[in-house]
Amino acid sequence: MGAIGGEELINWEKMQEMGNGKEEKILVLVRLRPLSENEITRNEVADWECINPTTILYRNSLQERSGLPTAYSFDRVFRGDCATREVYEEGTKDIALSVVGGINSTIFAYGQTSSGKTYTMNGITEYAVADIYDYIQRHEERAFVLKFSAVEIYNEVVRDLLSTDNAPLRLLDDPERGTIIEKLTEETLRDRNHLKELLSTCAAQRQIGETSLNETSSRSHQILRLTIESSAHEFLGKDNSTALAASVNFVDLAGSERASQALSVGQRLKEGCHINRSLLTLGTVIRKLSKGRHGHVNYRDSKLTRILQPALGGQCKNCHNLYLEPF
Repeated sequence: MGAIGGEELINWEKMQEMGNGKEEKILVLVRLRPLSENEITRNEVADWECINPTTILYRNSLQERSGLPTAYSFDRVFRGDCATREVYEEGTKDIALSVVGGINSTIFAYGQTSSGKTYTMNGITEYAVADIYDYIQRHEERAFVLKFSAVEIYNEVVRDLLSTDNAPLRLLDDPERGTIIEKLTEETLRDRNHLKELLSTCAAQRQIGETSLNETSSRSHQILRLTIESSAHEFLGKDNSTALAASVNFVDLAGSERASQALSVGQRLKEGCHINRSLLTLGTVIRKLSKGRHGHVNYRDSKLTRILQPALGGQCKNCHNLYLEPF
């Protein structure tokens, strides 16, 4: 699953030697979801269609959208019938695996609730981890250490998904590392089976709830972070330039929703307000970064952007960021 070819290894090694991370990149992909069984039963048709590898077309002529554009272009788009493996290979693989070359990267899944974000991110995470371990096995000349941590942000409260303690975690400002999460569990991985166990633990502990749009809606933002440290065997324990360290973040965002559409009341309405507010902040930060980071970037307006500030570009010299938007 996801074996890395020789040509790709050469490209990544060139990237390490050239220090290719000075340029920050923000890419946007879109994956259309297929119709659900209920939609098929009702003889509904898809409103969106991929007309080429970078453009989707809105083909429903509803009156309320008559004044909006009908075609939208992105870095890459995927049809509703494509496999997650295709999304990974053609859209996210290079971004995820840049971590082995010392380049920090982040992959977001953003979209409306029930659009398939968690399903997509689970597959991408699985394929990326398999490729990372394949890369490690092919590079016996280097010693690797893999560390894993996981948090969720629920109603603006940060919680450790690897701990049974539900106590909220504090965010602290470190002069060298930027924003850190106090007392966060970080596991040193033994092998890929150990990571699978930890991922299962995270899935079991994450906050989910039923809404009118989704029976198992994710009600929190989840951040899985895999940190890879490596050094040439002959230089182990020495302070030298051959050491590499970088992190890849897999961020499964809670689904955006309209209260009127989701019929949210009580606790679900409170959750939706926190979710939409943090997503709005994330969108604002991304727009400012995409324009060259001129002026103030409001990272501190939400826990999500504050935690991800180093990965988004705050203190990160080498950043590749990708936003995958299923809808």
